Amino acid sequence: MTATEKKETLEIGAFLKSRRAALDPEELGLPPIHNRRRVPGLRREEVAQLAGISVDYYIRIEQGRAQGISDPVLDGLARALRLTDDEHTYLRNLAEPRFADSAQARPVVRPEIQQLLDAMGPYVPASVHGPGIDYLAWNALGACIAFDLEALPPQQRNAPLLVFLHPDSRALHPDWDTVAAETVAALRSECARYPCHPRVKGVLTQLLDSSAEFRARWEDQQVREKLAGRKRIRHPQVGELELTYETFQLAVDPQQTLCTYTVEPGSPSEAALRWLADRTSEESLTH
Repeated sequence: MTATEKKETLEIGAFLKSRRAALDPEELGLPPIHNRRRVPGLRREEVAQLAGISVDYYIRIEQGRAQGISDPVLDGLARALRLTDDEHTYLRNLAEPRFADSAQARPVVRPEIQQLLDAMGPYVPASVHGPGIDYLAWNALGACIAFDLEALPPQQRNAPLLVFLHPDSRALHPDWDTVAAETVAALRSECARYPCHPRVKGVLTQLLDSSAEFRARWEDQQVREKLAGRKRIRHPQVGELELTYETFQLAVDPQQTLCTYTVEPGSPSEAALRWLADRTSEESLTH
């Protein structure tokens, strides 16, 4: 077993332990046991029974000694542990990472995608993200909707690093706790999807070394890919913005995602966003 394979099986064990600890045996209809439970949640024997596998095999999975875990077993574990779709995908990615070491160069955004970003008009902030949730490209408004991407060094143009390490992060995000939780969950999905990618590993290492808040949240083993939703940003120039975001994977460039922001027509956020867009356009003409 390679070092990467061993790491992934150990990650599977940590994830499974956290999920079974979060379940209530009574809610699952399991019969009461006579001796007291030493730890919360399900026992290994109960998970194995619900998943339809032997106890010995489940123990080997949790201990990182199982290789080549089949799809039916993964599906059985997902049912037994009541995993969400995102958690099920995460478990599958840990078992069978989709990208090997040979395909880990930093993604290059095609000129056609930059043209698309610029063609979205002056009032639609948009950006393209790569592995590790790096900012790879953006349009004029996307560069300043929150952090000033143009002013940042390239290595700092990364969503998780900005959320946890940038000094203005909490001021920019009124709902910082929610943003932080979603960011950690998204990065965990990235780590399963690109387990060998140097940028993903580098971002994770930097956050674990530099942020106690991130380390505490990382231990929760939460997984969620939120591809659409609402976000509040307290912009230093225009005040609070209420935005709706959508994220799309680029079919031709599967390691890249396009993120767009819109506002409700006629809302104060629309007026503020238009002012910011006009100001940004004016500044670009003077430089």
